[in-house]
Amino acid sequence: MGFPWLNHYDPGVPPQVEVPREAVPWLLWQAAERFPRLPALDFYGRCTTYATLREQAARLARGLEELGLAPGDRLAFLLPNCPQLVAAYFAALSLGAVAVLLNPLNSPAEVRHQVENSGARLLVALDHLLPKAAGLLTDGTLSRIIVTSLSEALPWPLSWLYPLKAWRQGLPRGYPAEAGYIPFRRLLSGPPHPGPPRPGPGDVAVLQYTGGTTGVPKAAVLTHANLMANVAQINAWMPRVKVGKERLVGLLPMFHAFGLTVCLNWPVSVAAQVLVLPRFEIREFLRLLRRARPTILPGVPTLFVALIHHPDIRKVDFSRLWACVSGSAPLPAEVREAFERLTGCPILEGYGLTEASPVTHFTPFSGRRPVGSIGLPFPGTEAKIVDALTGERELPPGEVGELILRGPQVMQGYWQNPGETALVLRDGWLYTGDLARMDEDGYFYIIDRKKDLIISAGYKIFPREVEEVLYRLPQVKEAVVYGAPDPYRGEVVTAVIVPQPGSTLTPEEVQTFCREHLAAYKVPRRVEFRPELPKSAVGKILRRRLREEGREDAAEGG
Repeated sequence: MGFPWLNHYDPGVPPQVEVPREAVPWLLWQAAERFPRLPALDFYGRCTTYATLREQAARLARGLEELGLAPGDRLAFLLPNCPQLVAAYFAALSLGAVAVLLNPLNSPAEVRHQVENSGARLLVALDHLLPKAAGLLTDGTLSRIIVTSLSEALPWPLSWLYPLKAWRQGLPRGYPAEAGYIPFRRLLSGPPHPGPPRPGPGDVAVLQYTGGTTGVPKAAVLTHANLMANVAQINAWMPRVKVGKERLVGLLPMFHAFGLTVCLNWPVSVAAQVLVLPRFEIREFLRLLRRARPTILPGVPTLFVALIHHPDIRKVDFSRLWACVSGSAPLPAEVREAFERLTGCPILEGYGLTEASPVTHFTPFSGRRPVGSIGLPFPGTEAKIVDALTGERELPPGEVGELILRGPQVMQGYWQNPGETALVLRDGWLYTGDLARMDEDGYFYIIDRKKDLIISAGYKIFPREVEEVLYRLPQVKEAVVYGAPDPYRGEVVTAVIVPQPGSTLTPEEVQTFCREHLAAYKVPRRVEFRPELPKSAVGKILRRRLREEGREDAAEGG
């Protein structure tokens, strides 16, 4: 399918980028100054203007400062996408504090590790998620938990119906009476902070947790300059964007680097209206598309797969949608072609990683789109392919090696982890751990992962982390985890287990145990039992062979 606005692109003349010497809160303050009455957020039909959002952030900043939040302190968030996350994020950053964005799907053990590792003393949490963090207040790890509810941001009558729905589902609700819990709305009721945003470009803005190159979660240290550089790079790459005119679907999790930049920082920079969704539910998503008629849709491949297979997709008017962005996992060519045929809107692929704020490559908005390519490096970003063994010899076009890059969006390192930092940051270059190639025109293609990382529906899972949980089961003798191909999620977590002699174990028992110790998306969806595992001559479990078997089964429809 052809798109008239996709004109010839010359990789030899990349767009220029100018990064403002400002901190991230400046984006909101600037948008509110220029477009005070424009809607910044739409949450199920309830709109918050840019002027109101800035005032909310200023009021929260005053309240957080009175609770002791100072420049350099870490403020943890345990929230899904919602207006409260946006306001509190800008409030914390305007004080010079550091945002620690936790995944609400994390288990209590994972929440504890990241709060303790970051040194956060304050937490903003959704009432439904309090059981995951209550112990941190009891033992003194946290000094306060600021509690909010989605009903506080919903329009009537949803604000009345939602608590009833939560009650029926048995979800924790409201504010505990014990000391240490503070209502979010109390902070909003106070006076605004009188001062302008405090941080400088070089100050730390976010600690973003990631697996990095091993299975132990680590926090990428991202400064205001890192995040602002990625915003400026996106703006340079997208000349068709109309400031103050765009409506962007904010479905990607803002607690992930991809969603934080593409669904929060960047749209605020162009005074776009963000259509905020806390989770993906296909019927609600289609209602949003029909009601709001967005112009830009960022997503992951599983979103586009779900849309093209839904019978109501043809009832949606996509005439205002001019760009879809896909990232986090490879987008199958057949999915791209089917979606574009149904909607008349192109999907443009990008590539990035948490350690780079996160976007480093993108399909040109004016130029050819080779199938399977992640596009070209962003302006100001250098990328090359080096031999995967030593990482020292640059390879010519066409050869496969490790992708390395450098640019203003690359992190400062891992939080309090110099050893892991030294592994991935060498002589100013970020070693991605991904195997890739570059063609003669400068387009890059991801071939495979250097490590055994599993990407399922956009979530990154390290097998070792799951295996360690499996080995806690006394009935397990040996276990290995890998990503098996899946047409919807890209990959699914698959566990192959050798039981202890004489023991009994079912897949359901394995999954139930894993749910107690892992986030839901890390729990194996497939559990297989074998008398033995394939091993090398020295006894190493051959995960690669199992993965190859899974691919063969998928190809044969097994």
